[in-house]
Amino acid sequence: MPIIETEIPANELVFGHPKGLYVCFFTEMWERFSFYGMKALLFLYLVKYHLFTDEYGYNLLGAYGALVYALPVVGGLIADRYLGMRKAVIFGASLLVMGHFGMAFEGHAASKVSGEIVRDTQALQIFYFSLSLIIMGVGFLKPNISTIVGKLYPQNDPRRDSGFTLFYAGINLGAWIAPLICGYLGETYGWKYGFGLAGIGMLAGLIVFIKGQKYLHGHAESAHPERLKEKRFGLATEYWIYLLAILSLTLVWGLLQKHSVSLQIVSWLPSVSPVIWLLHSITLILAIGIGWFMIKYCNKAERQQMMALIVIIFAGLLFFGLYEQTYSSWVAMSDRVMDRSMLGTELSASQLTALGAFFILVLTPFFTWLWPYLDARKINPSTPLKMAIGLFFAGLAFLVLVWATHSSGANGLISVWFLVLAYFVLEIGEMTLSPISLSAVTQLSVKRVVSLMMGAWFLGTSYSEILAAELSKLAALATDAGKVSDVAFAIGKYETLFIFSAKIGFVTAIVFLILVPLMKKWMHGIH
Repeated sequence: MPIIETEIPANELVFGHPKGLYVCFFTEMWERFSFYGMKALLFLYLVKYHLFTDEYGYNLLGAYGALVYALPVVGGLIADRYLGMRKAVIFGASLLVMGHFGMAFEGHAASKVSGEIVRDTQALQIFYFSLSLIIMGVGFLKPNISTIVGKLYPQNDPRRDSGFTLFYAGINLGAWIAPLICGYLGETYGWKYGFGLAGIGMLAGLIVFIKGQKYLHGHAESAHPERLKEKRFGLATEYWIYLLAILSLTLVWGLLQKHSVSLQIVSWLPSVSPVIWLLHSITLILAIGIGWFMIKYCNKAERQQMMALIVIIFAGLLFFGLYEQTYSSWVAMSDRVMDRSMLGTELSASQLTALGAFFILVLTPFFTWLWPYLDARKINPSTPLKMAIGLFFAGLAFLVLVWATHSSGANGLISVWFLVLAYFVLEIGEMTLSPISLSAVTQLSVKRVVSLMMGAWFLGTSYSEILAAELSKLAALATDAGKVSDVAFAIGKYETLFIFSAKIGFVTAIVFLILVPLMKKWMHGIH
């Protein structure tokens, strides 16, 4: 790739990108190692060890995923106004380390006594609290590490998209290795070993970030350090932030335990879980705040750019509502009705979740080359068009799985190679949509609210987790510790789910394709 003259000195570039990118790359790599190492095991751990039903397992996955992506709205706002990104990332990473190590306490396995399921309630409470630490930690770390990447590049630097693509490779390097190792340890030797290794990975990520500060050149520091020193009731604002975050863990802890409880606030509203009510509340407050900011502080072009970004966030919500089934319905299908033998080796269902990240790594060099190549020839698809393409490939991936349900082998099981193909197709969609969306957040947001809008992106993803859980419940099955008695019936349930999911992908792709001209107009020259 040709070197482009910018304000970044040549001695600060490695392979054409600022050194700080690689600090963020390795920090996020280890953070994602811990996150996906745990997530690969989570559904199986719930239904096999604690004997949750499919529906309860999917509900908890949805509640956990929703909260883990909702909290970045708060974390981004706090970093923007007070902490700065460096302190937010370090605080978040510290909480994550504690949470992942807490997951290693598994207690006693659930059992059936006189037809009733008896669970280790103390172990479950520790489990819920550990998830709360992870949720709060991600809330502080996730929006800010991504925002730092955007700040390393000058505005309209054409390397920005490829830089985010490389950053995305760091995410997926951790996400690829983690299920293979953590999944193997967890399902072979004991769940605590898989969860414990995830904690070690997070500790490595924290160390990398602390040691790499000099390469960020102050981009991650607080814009208003004086605010942190202001005392309120005898305590500096910075310490109030840490204290209130820790106290808020009790709220998250309680919400997780209500994952399958529905509440009806008023008679004319639907009955949904407390987590969804919380999401709606955050969304309402965020929408009012963003709307007020757009009206009061933005000119017409900035308002339209922010509107375009909101549509892009909605596209991401729909895409990841399909994608996140890879950790729910896809895991369940792989574990129950699939012949998992691959090249002479039988992989576990949790290990197969590594396929997504594997294909991201395979495709990254191609996409890193593709966008600048097309841009140089002025045929690079616009960001809105890339959204439509990504959704189309998401629908196509589920169509592959529909094909799989009609092609079971002599043993009645689905070949693992259909899953391999589905992941490959899905990841083409992800590479087209997701890193480009992250880049769009940093370009289309007004500078004063970049971290907040990155939080809004992750809030959209939190709704994706709920959507994925609700879709997966269409194929919920009665099992005996995760095992099904009628494979053919199970395959039929998965087929129905996959057909419906494919339709969502294709229909939404058409809608976003129609919106491309209007979106391009709103973006005012930002590609």
